[in-house]
Amino acid sequence: MGEVHAESGFHELEMALGHKFSCPELLICALTHRSLAHELAQADGGIQAVGNMRAGVPEDNERLEFLGDAVLGLVVAEALYATHPECREGELTRLRSGLVSRQHMAQVAETIGLGKHLRLSRGEEHSGLRYKSTILSNSMEAVMGALYLDGGLEPARAFVRSQVMGEAAERLASELRSGAALGNYKSALQEFLQAARAGAPVYRVKSESGPDHHKRFLVEVRTKGEAGERGEPLARGTGHTKKLAEQDAARRALELLKGADANTVEDAALQLETEIDTAVEEPSVP
Repeated sequence: MGEVHAESGFHELEMALGHKFSCPELLICALTHRSLAHELAQADGGIQAVGNMRAGVPEDNERLEFLGDAVLGLVVAEALYATHPECREGELTRLRSGLVSRQHMAQVAETIGLGKHLRLSRGEEHSGLRYKSTILSNSMEAVMGALYLDGGLEPARAFVRSQVMGEAAERLASELRSGAALGNYKSALQEFLQAARAGAPVYRVKSESGPDHHKRFLVEVRTKGEAGERGEPLARGTGHTKKLAEQDAARRALELLKGADANTVEDAALQLETEIDTAVEEPSVP
């Protein structure tokens, strides 16, 4: 078993997870996409994997994903119950939904560099699947399941406290108190602009960079101009998908519009132009 662990090269990931696996096959399973399990099963004469390992063919991570989803929900609910005594049941439910959402868990996966450790088939390796948000969030849930099976609830709790909660939980709680749409910054920005009678937001991709399997998008959000004219620029955001970049741009726009230095749409536009002039044109990915 130790030889498998040494060869896997997952020490960096274990450091990020804050847990050294006593059963490394659990972590290998959590990182194994069904495409690779199927590919290896075919190479082994069609023998399907049963359990964690059979004839050298690993099980895919979908069963661990099922378990990890439940573990994640429990641990996040427990943490919210302890840290937010002021919240009622419905408010706690909304906070938990934001924290365990596909979008947030994909961001957590990106933060710990989970994508580079995923085990994919040769075909999917070239398709860019490794860095797609759905795969990242699903795999993150599978890793949560592996953490629980290997060490119980405590390593799962520790990881949730350090990576899933923190600033994200406080930001969502703040949004909840302000009546904003939790985690959906595009909807919140649209509601804000409509309330200010500033029109609807419009998103435009300004640039793309990186290889096809790991794209990075820079998106600008503007107010919608009248009679075909371009509206005021509000903010720019980045992400590995257009949707994530749009959400990031909307989040930054809301921060500017609600900040002390930007009380109007025109203030936000002026601040963005100042940032562009000083070459702060591409903010880092959160």
